[in-house]
Amino acid sequence: MDSDIKAIEDLSLNAWPSHQMEVYDGWILRFSYFYTHRTNCVEQIGASILPLEDKISYCERIYRRWNTPCIFKISPVSDPSLDWLLEKRGYRIEHRINVMTMDIPCVPEVSEPAALPADCRIDISERVNENWLEGLFSLKRTDNPIHLKIVPSMYAAIPKDEIAVSVLQSGRIAATGLGILDRDFIGIYAIHVREDLRRRGLAQSILRKLLCEGRKKGAEKAYLQVVADNQAAKVLYRKVGFTAMYSCWFRIKEV
Repeated sequence: MDSDIKAIEDLSLNAWPSHQMEVYDGWILRFSYFYTHRTNCVEQIGASILPLEDKISYCERIYRRWNTPCIFKISPVSDPSLDWLLEKRGYRIEHRINVMTMDIPCVPEVSEPAALPADCRIDISERVNENWLEGLFSLKRTDNPIHLKIVPSMYAAIPKDEIAVSVLQSGRIAATGLGILDRDFIGIYAIHVREDLRRRGLAQSILRKLLCEGRKKGAEKAYLQVVADNQAAKVLYRKVGFTAMYSCWFRIKEV
């Protein structure tokens, strides 16, 4: 099981690069002007040699220089002592995620999208483009000028094949989804639906389209990450076929 978890943790690092990264004794320090927890945290990626206390202090100095909180991602592949040490040093848990996985059915129609509202249609692109990004920013209400500048470069840095899906209503993007292909997996990211169109099947249609297109391109399995207390999203993902595999959380401290 640990090897399966490590594989998915590696896939997720490939799928979502940070604006800036530093490798340090089996850890990777990620920085993106606090755009998301995942892209602004310390993650374990290999074996460590140095004492944990010294390493934590080093990371705090780096994030202080970056002028953002110091965040550590704790997963089942992390050093078991790390979570305890962080709590002892005053780090609080701020964000929990569940990682869900599924095998993609071989029969194409099983993964075909459900019917959309009559005034909506699905658009598919092989790469994230400017229109898709503008739609994502609108759906997430992103207005931080630094994020608007650096996030496009983060998406452009994704080193894997992509499937960018959007739902258009009257020519405007009303929902987004992104699939990242890596090995025999497709990672599901950026599922967002405009508030007034939620509960109308758009997210499910996007999910099924991503799974179907991913299967056509060789993916046999899928994974995604969902905020632990987002019950509505987890119900949707289970309906499509995802099951919970493991949990992660982020410990954070102002430094």
